[in-house]
Amino acid sequence: MTDWREEAARAVPKLDGTLTVAGLSAPATVIRDSFGVPHIRAATVRDAFFAQGFVHAQDRLFQMELNRRRALGRAAEWLGAPAFASDALSRRLGMEAANRRDAAALGEEARAMLDAYVAGVNAFLASGAPPPLEYRLLDATPEPWEGWHCIAVMRRLGLLMGSVWFKLWRAAALPLAGEEVTKLRYDDGGGDLVIAPPGAETARWRAALSDLAPAVAALLEEAAPDATGGGSNNWVVSGAMSGTGRPVLAGDPHRVFEVPSMYAQGGLACPDWDLVGLTVPGVPGFPHFAENGRVAYCVTHTFADIHDLYVERFDKGARHALFEGEWEPVRRRTESIAIRGEAAREVEVVETRHGPVICGEPASGTALALKSVQFFETDLSFDCLPRMLRATGVESLYEATRGWGLIDHNLLAADTAGRTGWLLRARVPRRGRENGWLPVPGWTGAHEWQGWIPFEEMPRLLDPAPGFLATANNRPVPDDHPDYLCTDCHPPYRAKRVTELLSDPELRSVDGAARIHADTSSLPAREIQARLRTLDALPPASAALRDEILAWDARMDAGSRAAARYIALRLALVRRFAEASGLGALAGHPFLAPPPGTTPLVQLWWAMPALLRADDTSLLRGANWNTLLRAALEEAAAARADSAWGEVHRPRLVHPLSALFPEAAALLDPPADAIGGDGDTVQANGLVAPLGPRAAYGALSRYAFDVGGWENSRWSVFLGASGHPGSPHYADQNPIWSRCEMAPMRPREAALRQELRPG
Repeated sequence: MTDWREEAARAVPKLDGTLTVAGLSAPATVIRDSFGVPHIRAATVRDAFFAQGFVHAQDRLFQMELNRRRALGRAAEWLGAPAFASDALSRRLGMEAANRRDAAALGEEARAMLDAYVAGVNAFLASGAPPPLEYRLLDATPEPWEGWHCIAVMRRLGLLMGSVWFKLWRAAALPLAGEEVTKLRYDDGGGDLVIAPPGAETARWRAALSDLAPAVAALLEEAAPDATGGGSNNWVVSGAMSGTGRPVLAGDPHRVFEVPSMYAQGGLACPDWDLVGLTVPGVPGFPHFAENGRVAYCVTHTFADIHDLYVERFDKGARHALFEGEWEPVRRRTESIAIRGEAAREVEVVETRHGPVICGEPASGTALALKSVQFFETDLSFDCLPRMLRATGVESLYEATRGWGLIDHNLLAADTAGRTGWLLRARVPRRGRENGWLPVPGWTGAHEWQGWIPFEEMPRLLDPAPGFLATANNRPVPDDHPDYLCTDCHPPYRAKRVTELLSDPELRSVDGAARIHADTSSLPAREIQARLRTLDALPPASAALRDEILAWDARMDAGSRAAARYIALRLALVRRFAEASGLGALAGHPFLAPPPGTTPLVQLWWAMPALLRADDTSLLRGANWNTLLRAALEEAAAARADSAWGEVHRPRLVHPLSALFPEAAALLDPPADAIGGDGDTVQANGLVAPLGPRAAYGALSRYAFDVGGWENSRWSVFLGASGHPGSPHYADQNPIWSRCEMAPMRPREAALRQELRPG
């Protein structure tokens, strides 16, 4: 019987001593701190990127190749049939062609960066180090890297994030919801807090059905008769407000809890620059979070609308699509997808002028095609990466990002000259606001893109008043902004709470940032409490549960039993909302099928607070909220459990191979501690309603930069620095992360030291 722990230990490469590496021009040094975080110092820019590729492969080779396979539609070769749908979507999107196209168009500096990085990865493959344990389990051999693969990995990280899922959801719900379909969106918290101008609150523009008439007609015509049948926080404080005279920049990226984590901590230095930050294994540089000794920067997702869906009309045989009265030939190809343990499957890809069909069958006469900024035109985001490393301040950093388009971000920054700023870093097409609500007719020509919003006109703030600014996936600008930017964005709860906390001077510091990260105050919970106070004549068990929730401080603390009971009540209420509205029956609708897909309960969970606040019963088909709330109270009271919130909310961290190899699952799946917070709190460890109270996503990292006092900067990640299950650093940061604690970014002493010498 195989001893998988012993095999895992053997698969961890040697990380100290001297190693001869062909391809370096001069020696490079890798110092690792007590958590195994690598800090690289190289003699030249090329050697730095080469060494970064080598070290990424040392620590995360399996993760890098799996993410490359996911990007290119080849994951099912390893993961089997469960990965087929995602692979098919990647093939439909033309991921390989797009990444090759973008790589060929890059400037000389970015191409040299990619070439050096993948040379480092391939040098590790040739170094004689043992392959990671996962290759032994799969009986697989690592495949070499090419420069365009890095673009594929980066593109996959933000693939179709944002608007496309909301448009598909409303399209599926339209036959049931009718003119109320525009209420099916994220709650506005009773009034949106926008990023710019700072502190402003605004009402959201809500489309009338008449504004969407062509899209509605197209979708209702397409609908079958039985149609019933992923956020982050960051904030910046100016030196004048911080108490030290230096800016503070802090935050946390929220994503699904993948194993290994999407980000890897690291440092990278050469005579041209010296950076510390979060890296993406498989990608050179520091795309999202870093400091270079002069400027620090970080991002949150801004929910800019960079994806449009078009209802296409096809002729008999689906050889042509209609556009402005003419039948245009469609492009067709067949992709073969290999699947572990079974025969390959073929996927037919149909593309119109707008892009690939992702929902529906063209042979039926109509289907939905996707037109996305992420694919439609050549993207030069990787030209930005080397420029960002050399940025000398906030304004030069923002100029370095000119052309970034792979995914949309709120880019916060602060520099040692005392400047702070915010930029909406994205490429956004110009078109009508109605495109943001539903798929639009593709045959009329009335909903086409009209060029791009110029980089110079993208929203930005420099040294925003009153001296601090927070973003948390909230609305970037009011809806009367000259350009249409977004329809769907997260509620303002987290942004409001961070702004409220920053009004306390004690919290405008690195230590204060840790306290903000840990905040569990829930604004929606307070609103539920207010509604519960209006209920009377309850059965004894329901009344006891109501009284317990009313006596609670509305904090989602790990040790709180009332917090667990509040979530049980809210889950019961959203299930009743789904049933009363009939929208729950849309589970499995073809519009909700493209992976990772969405479900009615997820969407209704986020829409429900606004409807409850307004006592809006328009979707309830004759029911009312108090009746639903009474029934939900009765259910939650009957199932009353004594577990604290942290226990029922404890995440289950699952390696992508543990289901295939259950005999190794205990080694592959890292342990997790009890955690607090939920999707409405600053400590945003969120749940997915259909799966119950268990945390499914949250902060992959927490960080705080002391800008100019870099030795004080701190961070942690939810797992560890290594992707090797046999490494002591596989998940050794989880305990401090679970407590919202952070460790020093720059190493104070070397736990391990390795010299990479030219071969």
